[in-house]
Amino acid sequence: MTVDSVSGAQGVNSREETPNLQEIHDFLIDLAFKAGETITSALPLINGVGSKKNSSDLVTEYDRAVEQMVSTALREKYPQYKFHGEETYNPAHPLTDDPTFIVDPIDGTVNFVHGFPNACISLGFAVSRTPVVGVVFNPFTQMLYSAMRGKGAYLNRTTKLPLKGANIEPLRGLGNALIGVEWGSDRSGKNWETKIRTFERLGKAREDGGAMVHSMRSMGSAALNLCAVASGTLDLYWEGGCWAWDVCAGWVILTEAGGIIVDGNPGNWDAKVDGRKYLAVRASPDGEGQKEIIEELWSHIQGKFEY
Repeated sequence: MTVDSVSGAQGVNSREETPNLQEIHDFLIDLAFKAGETITSALPLINGVGSKKNSSDLVTEYDRAVEQMVSTALREKYPQYKFHGEETYNPAHPLTDDPTFIVDPIDGTVNFVHGFPNACISLGFAVSRTPVVGVVFNPFTQMLYSAMRGKGAYLNRTTKLPLKGANIEPLRGLGNALIGVEWGSDRSGKNWETKIRTFERLGKAREDGGAMVHSMRSMGSAALNLCAVASGTLDLYWEGGCWAWDVCAGWVILTEAGGIIVDGNPGNWDAKVDGRKYLAVRASPDGEGQKEIIEELWSHIQGKFEY
């Protein structure tokens, strides 16, 4: 199943009707605002916090409530499409090529639990595992990011991304870059070692073999990291361990803003939405420096993600 036209009106081979991407885009925005009301009404959050895997992998009653509300609305409106959500994920039912809503009810749950206002709802729609609609909404800051394949990406519906538009600066290598990274919830094993040794290499002085990037930032939300790269306020975002629901919506927002996503492991230019390892790079005039900065970052990765 492929989407060949910018509207999704042609090129979809399906037993069901062709997805109306504009209608889906608008419906997801409405859902995001409704979910935002639930999220902001939850603070201060004291009870109802559980752990999926360890003390840094948290889930709350609000994650579940928001996903229930969203999944119910989507299934009523679009019963012909599949739903792939964080809180109802079943490994026995992986992502397929069918048109699918891919949802993270609260991305940045640790921030949410601590009252740190950097959490969002991430609503994506994919066809053939290709993100084609994305909506990311941070209800604490009222920042809404949205995109539809072939139609560009926007902040609060009217401001086209990237924020500097035609005046965005070319990429000039890691030594001039601000990079998004995350600790993640896996704090042991080979993937953890790959992360922390790479963080060290990226920050280390060049005379000691490092990249000496301007700095690194941890926003606590994969979706908001991708939106920051789409906006041009982050130059890159390197990640391993997150899931399709963390990146689907942000993926289309970034690519519609002129950015690109490749694999987080060196050498693979064809990243998968459910591949769990990603390297996102912001737009640059005529793509200047994108390929070079990707290869430069890959050269500093210490190890390999095994997801």
